[in-house]
Amino acid sequence: MLSMTGFGRAEFRNEQLEINAEIKAVNHRYLDITFHMPHFLLPIEDQLKKIIQNKMKRGKISVSIYISGTYTHRKQLKTDWDLVEQYVAHVKQIQTKYQLAGEISVEMISQFPDVFHIEEKEQISSDLETHVKNTLEKAVTKANQMRTIEGAELRKDLLMRTENILHNIKQLGERRKIVIIEYQERILERMNRYLEDTPVSDDSRLYQEVALLAEKGDISEELTRINSHIKQFQQMMEETDLIGRKLDFIVQELNRELNTIGSKSNDVWISEQIVYLKSEAEKMKEQIQNVE
Repeated sequence: MLSMTGFGRAEFRNEQLEINAEIKAVNHRYLDITFHMPHFLLPIEDQLKKIIQNKMKRGKISVSIYISGTYTHRKQLKTDWDLVEQYVAHVKQIQTKYQLAGEISVEMISQFPDVFHIEEKEQISSDLETHVKNTLEKAVTKANQMRTIEGAELRKDLLMRTENILHNIKQLGERRKIVIIEYQERILERMNRYLEDTPVSDDSRLYQEVALLAEKGDISEELTRINSHIKQFQQMMEETDLIGRKLDFIVQELNRELNTIGSKSNDVWISEQIVYLKSEAEKMKEQIQNVE
């Protein structure tokens, strides 16, 4: 079982380059990956995304990659030739208009504003690409280590709660038999009280109606289904595939059965147990939101 919450950080350094990769993962219905990295890494974004997709199947993943050093920067002097031509043309127009003598020298042109500018190019080489991928993969591995540890804690907590539910369901089953008898006795008592002055021609028919009323309050089927749901839940926790949504579905079904028992119950003790079991199921649902 893997949690969807985790953090991983890895770095690479040499004389010319420093790479830092960080991954933050939180719970999410689907796999949602966002990158914060230098724009020159955009051509390999899909490849970086696949590294994450191979090891993470669900969660909101935020990836930050920082790169510094001389390895990625190349300075280049650029001349704005269009601007030079405009400067020269305008100087010649001034000479003609005002009949000025003199030559347009290189020294004059070099002093014109914005003729020269320096461009700092960022580029990605095969070596840089390899280093970035390797660093990201290490960060993913560390994040998954944290997710595995937290997943084990989630599993431990969920297993404890399922065992609590099974224990209480067993007690409910034992209490059910007593409740049916008590319910039948109460119905008979009330009917006898109401029918004191009215003779009943068919006692067997009366007892059949009492049995039917008592049967409506029977919770044996719900208890059987709850027991089945919990067993399925426990088996599913042993799977290595994506199980978060499956577990969530089972807890929804568990809640449905508990609500049915609550509506049927006319026993104070059973009602109190249902309140406790619904509380446990709600805590399970909260924990499951973090399961991949």
